[in-house]
Amino acid sequence: MALKRIQKELLDFNLEPPALCSAGPINGDLFNWQATITGPPNSAYQGGVIFLNIKFPNDYPFKPPQVRFTTKIYAPYVNSDLGTMCLDILTSKWSPALTISKVLISICSMLGEVNSKHAYYNTAREWTRKYAM
Repeated sequence: MALKRIQKELLDFNLEPPALCSAGPINGDLFNWQATITGPPNSAYQGGVIFLNIKFPNDYPFKPPQVRFTTKIYAPYVNSDLGTMCLDILTSKWSPALTISKVLISICSMLGEVNSKHAYYNTAREWTRKYAM
């Protein structure tokens, strides 16, 4: 079941990729993807390209994928050492109705919230210049 669902999501993703996002299998392994998010405009991440790793479990979509930043990023909801994030739809709020497109849109939205009014902005901007450009 997981393989068919992942294949369908990949097809759908390629037909209608979310804005600022790209994703696909690494070396043909449908259970292991690389994704990129282009830093949202007017955010601390603007101009950066942020890489993520997505690992799908064998019981996907009944269990969420593991998503981890591989680009070093400074954000209030990201463990900058491990690249893991606090995103409820990847834990307690996961639903089989969610897709990897929706997950990436949520992450992109969270990145867009770190703007010049945010306390983390200057450090996040500095890290973007250092690690994502």
